[in-house]
Amino acid sequence: MSPYALSVIMSSLAAGTMLTLASNHWFLAWMGLELNTLAIIPLMTKTHHPRATEAATKYFLMQALASAMILFSSTLNAWFSGEWEITNMSYSMSTALLTIALAMKLGVAPFHLWLPDVLQGLDLFTCLILSTWQKIAPMILMLQIHSQLNTNLLIIMAVMSTTIGGWGGLNQTQLRKIMAYSSIAHLGWMMLVLSFMPALTMLNLIIYMMMTTVMFMMLMNMMSTTINKMAMSWLKNPTMAASMMITLMSLGGLPPTTGFMPKWLIIQEMTKQNMIAIATIIALSSLLSLFFYLRMSYSISLTTSPNISNTNSIWRLNNQNSMALSMTIIFSTLMLPITPTLINIMN
Repeated sequence: MSPYALSVIMSSLAAGTMLTLASNHWFLAWMGLELNTLAIIPLMTKTHHPRATEAATKYFLMQALASAMILFSSTLNAWFSGEWEITNMSYSMSTALLTIALAMKLGVAPFHLWLPDVLQGLDLFTCLILSTWQKIAPMILMLQIHSQLNTNLLIIMAVMSTTIGGWGGLNQTQLRKIMAYSSIAHLGWMMLVLSFMPALTMLNLIIYMMMTTVMFMMLMNMMSTTINKMAMSWLKNPTMAASMMITLMSLGGLPPTTGFMPKWLIIQEMTKQNMIAIATIIALSSLLSLFFYLRMSYSISLTTSPNISNTNSIWRLNNQNSMALSMTIIFSTLMLPITPTLINIMN
């Protein structure tokens, strides 16, 4: 792709998200979401492959349906209340439709079926954008209206997301589909605590974006798209393979990594709300996700002998952006000791 076209596309992506974040009117927020959708379609189809075309078509249809529902729900709310402000969703039917539409844009269960198929048809860089940057605008909209959302609907979607996100990734061998189900599971944790402590949802989103960015950057460095290709990671770069294992444990939420922090705080908040059963269900559901993270770690470390490669061919990669990658690895794995500071900031 031409650098000029790429710069226009990335600028449009940034402008769409910033327009949604800065808007106080539902129509402007809708325009920002539409700009985001239209800007990423050329990135999806840049490989000129039938799978990429299929992924772009599925993504466009789902996002168009969700955008139409957002416009309909905001218009319905304006019809009854006379207000177009984002924070003034006074009509319950509009709020329910808006929650469903934003869940479709995010890929929250039971509106998740498009996400694994779309990610599977894209290159790793576009998967990175779709899994991180494209989540910001819909999640910020949900954070803005969190006090008016239906708590029971959010809890149902959260439990379904954590369960399906863990269950769906168990039999996958394609890393992009595994990361898609990982995204679904993490979004379930965010939805669960949204009505009770929105600052914790924001913290979870930031940590999820850091961990996912690190994971995709390492996969791009290793040129790995399947679990079998991950088995050669140790020969390509032993240091990065070890870092990838720690990042996978962070995605799974094992202490003392960064990924343990949001899960710990969310379970603590659910316990404060006397929702012991829900907290137990999502904690057990996270074990399903942990299983395929452990399987990926097993493929990296125990299926290939950790010997130095005797060849000077492509197995030794020249790492690009090593400083940025090393910093993000540190943030995505070693932030647990500063949890008290983050809690004070949120409060």
